[in-house]
Amino acid sequence: MEYIAYLHKDARSDYGVSFPDFPGCITAGSSLEEARRMAAEALSLHIAGMLEDGEALPDPSTLDDLGHDPAMRGAVAFLVDAAEPEKTVRFNITARESQLSEIDSRAQAARLTRSAFMVHSSLGGKKVGGVRIQPASRVSRQRRKSA
Repeated sequence: MEYIAYLHKDARSDYGVSFPDFPGCITAGSSLEEARRMAAEALSLHIAGMLEDGEALPDPSTLDDLGHDPAMRGAVAFLVDAAEPEKTVRFNITARESQLSEIDSRAQAARLTRSAFMVHSSLGGKKVGGVRIQPASRVSRQRRKSA
């Protein structure tokens, strides 16, 4: 299902995104591409939270429905696909305290939860929140070279 998003940009701001069908669901990006990615992520997370709370999802508005919405003034409307939220699964791992401390430090630097950091890190060292998450073996090699 696709929902309309509003893209706002002031001269000295990031690209802001809001969703008229989901009040309170907002995000931003420093570039258009980042704002687009963040919009899809924010919408998916917002919808997942609503479903988890047993709330019904609204039917998507049309541009005609929103023609007199004051929030649309100065905005560019675009469609965001609401990906079906995937069920999360809890699992346990075993690690040394020092390893857990290092994971927590890296997660904090990337502005992620421990779980989110571990998933992103395990799936190939992707860039998250402007911080490149590298596999531990690469970080260890870099530390040994600089020492």
